[in-house]
Amino acid sequence: MHASQPLRVPVGTDAGRWSTLRGEKTLVVAARTVTSTVRVLECLPALLRGDGRVTVVFAHDPTSAFNDGVLDLLHDAGCRVIPWEQMGHAEPDLILTASENIDVPDGHCPVLVLPHGIGFQKQVPDSRAPGVRLSGVVPDSLLESGRAWLAISHPGQEDQLLSSHPKAAGRTLLVGDPCYDELLGSADRAGSYRRALGVPDGHRLVVLSSTWGPTSLFGQYPGLAARVLAALPYDEFRVAAIVHPNVWSAHGSWQIRNLLAPALDAGLMLVPHIHAWRSALVAADVVVGDHGSVTLYGAALGKPVLLGAYGSEAVPGTAVAALGRVAPRLDPHGDVREQISSALATQRPEHFTTVAEGAFDQPGRALPRLRTALYDLLGLAEPAPAPPQERFLTEPEETGTRVTSWQVITTGSTGGGPDAVTVRRRPAAVPWDDADEDPATGRYRHLACDEREPDRRVVENASVLLCGAPAPSAAAGLGWIGETLDRLPGCRLAATSLAGGGFLVGLRNGRIVEASVTGPPMDPGLPAAAVYTLLRAAAPLDDVLIALRVGAREEDVALRLRTSPSPGSALR
Repeated sequence: MHASQPLRVPVGTDAGRWSTLRGEKTLVVAARTVTSTVRVLECLPALLRGDGRVTVVFAHDPTSAFNDGVLDLLHDAGCRVIPWEQMGHAEPDLILTASENIDVPDGHCPVLVLPHGIGFQKQVPDSRAPGVRLSGVVPDSLLESGRAWLAISHPGQEDQLLSSHPKAAGRTLLVGDPCYDELLGSADRAGSYRRALGVPDGHRLVVLSSTWGPTSLFGQYPGLAARVLAALPYDEFRVAAIVHPNVWSAHGSWQIRNLLAPALDAGLMLVPHIHAWRSALVAADVVVGDHGSVTLYGAALGKPVLLGAYGSEAVPGTAVAALGRVAPRLDPHGDVREQISSALATQRPEHFTTVAEGAFDQPGRALPRLRTALYDLLGLAEPAPAPPQERFLTEPEETGTRVTSWQVITTGSTGGGPDAVTVRRRPAAVPWDDADEDPATGRYRHLACDEREPDRRVVENASVLLCGAPAPSAAAGLGWIGETLDRLPGCRLAATSLAGGGFLVGLRNGRIVEASVTGPPMDPGLPAAAVYTLLRAAAPLDDVLIALRVGAREEDVALRLRTSPSPGSALR
């Protein structure tokens, strides 16, 4: 369709011939990047809910360097999309966008610009010139026309804006931040979101948050996710990553996943970048981030925050600059576990209260204020009297890959045999420095893997093999153990849980150890680690009661031998 042809959509002068619904006003949403389009899609339904007076179409601006994915997003949402060059034919009564960088066609209708982050906090490359510009500010020509209105979340942003862009005087609307209000309103569902992500009870969720650009967390330390996973005990932590949509648009899903492959194999939850990042952030126990808005949202929610990167493009005098002054730095080459544990232990929810107060005005009021502004600009009476719905965030979906191999360090007390075994596991897919064993002090190391482990070398080199599902009966479990030990001569132990409860651990010398454990269910790798430790320490395995310590959890493990060793067999 050429720009000179009339639009066969329910807007414009020809609309009456084709429309079923007859709106009084036309709202055109300008969609340029995934980030800015998502921000509009997340708040617009609540603003216009049930109002047939407003016809909404989306105009696609394909000129951004981060345009990839916008059309897919719009089509997946069921939006009616028109080419950018035909926006003038739509005869809009209001243009709504969260991108300040659109080329607005000639006309008289107002243009409402929502922030797609928090305020005007970054210097970003200028697509119209070789230098940089202040993120969130429309061109002076649009300000001079008197058509532009900039929504802000805090009065201080107007003062900041006027100091660098005097032509913005009188062109701001104080509405607050709908995204922050959604996060805040869903904060008490953090536990539910953690469970939906697959985080086991008693585990802490570390969320890595990266904005885009070379000084971002991902730009500075693309291997940080793998390092964090290697540093944190698997039975105490889970790790998720939120990567800015501009990174996905610029580099593509394949490049990102390939770069993060070791971390993904180690269980990294790579959070979908369209909507799910919000519930994942609410679920976080601690945030490791940078100068991007997601990190600032996390701090405002009262999460402990460590800055793993902080770019010089952060604008002085903004809320993110205040965060940069007070948030401790993460040294990626230092003791990552100690730094994260310290943040969890010492940072209180009120630690960043002053920062949040400088970013958000009247939390909880953003949608009503924004709806009032929207209808005022449309020239329509606001629907009365009910305020917009305040909905909880949708539960996230589990995204992490199942971890199937671990480097295991066990420590048992010395003397007449351990009465307690401490187990610490890390995913084997990432390098782990602290993995030496010292039998003289009761410290042992082994490689354990699930039978579903995809790397053949790991399976063939594992000392402990684990059945991927509970055996339906003891006979089935014994059969699996025998077959596994016959097939893998390098394996010392093979262990399975039983559907009826308890565990079987088979040794290469033919002995079978029955194990029962107190407390909540656990995977067979933990009682198998206890048996491995006793075996290496030449300690008894029959009628033994030991304490199994995994992080802060301690359970009793009762062991007894089921069969006698086969004649002439020996431990390899």
